Amino acid sequence: MIDPGDPRRFIRANTSILHPPHVPEIALHLASEVHDLWIATEEELAAGGLPPPFWAFAWAGGQGLARFVLDHPELVAGRRVVDFATGSGLVAIAAMKAGAAEVLALDIDPFAVEAARLNAAENGVALTVERRDAIGSALDADVLLAGDVFYDPNFAGLLEPWFDALAARGTAIVVGDPGRFYLPAGRVVRQAVYEVPVTRVLEDADVKRTTVWRWRGPGEDAEGERDPADFT
Repeated sequence: MIDPGDPRRFIRANTSILHPPHVPEIALHLASEVHDLWIATEEELAAGGLPPPFWAFAWAGGQGLARFVLDHPELVAGRRVVDFATGSGLVAIAAMKAGAAEVLALDIDPFAVEAARLNAAENGVALTVERRDAIGSALDADVLLAGDVFYDPNFAGLLEPWFDALAARGTAIVVGDPGRFYLPAGRVVRQAVYEVPVTRVLEDADVKRTTVWRWRGPGEDAEGERDPADFT
């Protein structure tokens, strides 16, 4: 049985230290037996009212976004960063490795919060990790990073006005997305495209084409691709 009161013990007992294929510089506690862990935890955690174990997998959107951050450190270097829906903490860790002044990793799942803390320690970086629902709130951040968050219509409907409000306050928003249906294409500008190896059990594919997008600022017209240095 999963003990929701002891997520750290569960994570250590059911994961291995692995390196995501698209971001091998980073080590994470990830599920090695993907199907068994997903099915077991999804059923049991759902019975207890907790989210499924998104934190146990390196999703394509997060891998692509982490790769972009590491390859373009000017996006986050010396800046205050929020990693929204952090999951394993992959993107937050990449931001710290790229020179962010500070990173706040946010998630509502207590297992994800603990996983992000364990993974930060594994990679020798310091994160502030909080369990809270920040949607609709003002954030004291220069950059917001969000990996694979447009997978559900209701959730996407909450994110779009919030991202617009944050962008209006001057926060740069960068999203990693592997072609999810609910990404609002009219609100984003393409920055990079990656072919990311993934787990077929979860994604029905061996590789997912993943795009990194910049959220448009208020009143901004459609435009072409933009150099990452323009974020500074």
